[in-house]
Amino acid sequence: MSKKKPRRGRHIPQRTCVGCRETLAKQTLTRIVRTSEGVQIDLTGKLSGRGAYLHNRLSCWEKGLKGALANALKTKLTAEERGALREFMETLSHEVDDFSAKNV
Repeated sequence: MSKKKPRRGRHIPQRTCVGCRETLAKQTLTRIVRTSEGVQIDLTGKLSGRGAYLHNRLSCWEKGLKGALANALKTKLTAEERGALREFMETLSHEVDDFSAKNV
């Protein structure tokens, strides 16, 4: 008699937002990557280089741009890179900042 092992659920990669330090499924966060060409947004999640993740929340992006993102990527953001990230931040459909709403 062979016993079948119970099936395990599919593995879902987890990543931590550098803005609020909350751990979530990788696909729910936006990846920013440092490559040899500089810092850029990686919407596919497939670019090689050192990566960091942020929520689509304004508060997380603000903390990221203040320094958390540069620390996670182990680099200093140039004014041009910071501007490009700000532009992307402004195009996001900002979700209700439920993180700050919980703490009110």
